[in-house]
Amino acid sequence: MDYKMRDATVLVTGAGAPGAPGIIKSLHLVKERKIRIIGVDMSPNSIGFSLIDKSYLIPPALDKEFIPSILRICEEEKVEVLMPLVTRELMPLAENLEKFTEIGVRVSISPPQGLRITNNKYLLMNHCSRNNIKVPVPEFIPANSYEEFKEAVFKLGYPRVNVCFKPPVSNGLRGFRILTQEIDRLDLLINQKPMNTVTTLEDIEPVLKNAKVFPELVVMEYLPGKEYSVDILADNGKALTVIPRLREKIKMGISFVGTTIENKTIIEASKKVVATLKLNGNIGLQFKKDENGIPKLIESNPRLQGTIVLCTAAGVNLVYLALKLALREKVMPPEVKWGVKMIRYWDEVYYDERGQAYTL
Repeated sequence: MDYKMRDATVLVTGAGAPGAPGIIKSLHLVKERKIRIIGVDMSPNSIGFSLIDKSYLIPPALDKEFIPSILRICEEEKVEVLMPLVTRELMPLAENLEKFTEIGVRVSISPPQGLRITNNKYLLMNHCSRNNIKVPVPEFIPANSYEEFKEAVFKLGYPRVNVCFKPPVSNGLRGFRILTQEIDRLDLLINQKPMNTVTTLEDIEPVLKNAKVFPELVVMEYLPGKEYSVDILADNGKALTVIPRLREKIKMGISFVGTTIENKTIIEASKKVVATLKLNGNIGLQFKKDENGIPKLIESNPRLQGTIVLCTAAGVNLVYLALKLALREKVMPPEVKWGVKMIRYWDEVYYDERGQAYTL
């Protein structure tokens, strides 16, 4: 059998992540070779366990046994490629890359220096604004105390204009809030779901002002325009393909409705970020348009993103292409089908009396 067509074994971390089923599905859809999928997660009830060949429970990413446990599984299952889905796992894996190389495992991941910047919203925006790479970012000010936070909020124009803030290191909508005076508290209480991110400075002041340890925050210009996620396949600083998708409906930080959009401004900006940070593998960037329609970079996910399956539906299986790239096989990304729309819906996984997962 030709080398490019031989079977492969891949280990996917974060099998319980919301986007894991779509990522696993992308690997199942491959026709040119059989791919054996090993999945790991901290929870025995991980949804991905019902979709893969073999599953393992592992400790958290910051546990001293995390790397040894992944290495043992890789050796036992003869894993060839490791594809991480969990942000917190990226740095430990990148810093221990040699250990995986020694046992013949190729990790689809960026170098540590690139990860340090892309995993931190402040460092990422600072990189883009200071290095003359001409990638627009929102106005931003770091805050390490309530006094700095309040000063930054007013400096960015609050209450005349809305501003927002978020921890520099976080996932989804954790810690994200939009500060506005245009708020109907009764409507917020009665008609809006609790996940609403809109609030006022007066409402959050008691929490932040009286915090025993003030959380590191980044106060930013609020961007009212459309939001885009970008899925990229990168080969050590070279973007092989860049696919923006419009995030039309978002719940809990996850895209539920989206469409692939050929936005050349976003595509070129994404290539610059990948090149200057020498990123590798599957990379995710997020842009949002300001009031003038200019897309500005707001954050990065230097890993497989949960809605990358939309790219698969648009004719470009970025999950499989990253696996091929890790195996050092020739990668020729096909043409993107622009305008492909995705609507995500709920599904169920069941467990028998032995705890074995299955679907209907």
